[in-house]
Amino acid sequence: MLLIPIVALKLASTGWRMLRYYLRGEEYVRRGPSHLVLRVLVAPVIVVSTVVLLATGVALLALGQTHGTLVGLHKASFLVWLGGAALHVLPRVANLPSILRRRLPGTPLRLGLVGASLVCGVLLATRTLPAADRLQDNLSGSVGFDER
Repeated sequence: MLLIPIVALKLASTGWRMLRYYLRGEEYVRRGPSHLVLRVLVAPVIVVSTVVLLATGVALLALGQTHGTLVGLHKASFLVWLGGAALHVLPRVANLPSILRRRLPGTPLRLGLVGASLVCGVLLATRTLPAADRLQDNLSGSVGFDER
């Protein structure tokens, strides 16, 4: 639950960059497109698996389920997401130090948006903690951890 606002901000900012590129925004066109494989294959897999992962997680929490098809879909979407995220992140690791040293315009706005999404995530996680605790208790009891 903590990650939902943060991921929503990331999807929105990435969608904005993609839209600006395809609408021929000058600064976005100057930077050029990302690698074709990342645009056509990896990005859609990451976006779809992220949405499915978070949606099934929310559904599991809302329904209080610890077994069944929805749990399997949640686990499978995580594995797909992990593979896509690895393909997306690992090629960029070597460039990370130079990326972090860059001074980008709009940094205060970006930090403010990230901070606000983090606060929203903390509030959402705090509000749903009782439901998550009940779900964890149900799961622990079903595998014999809470036997007395």
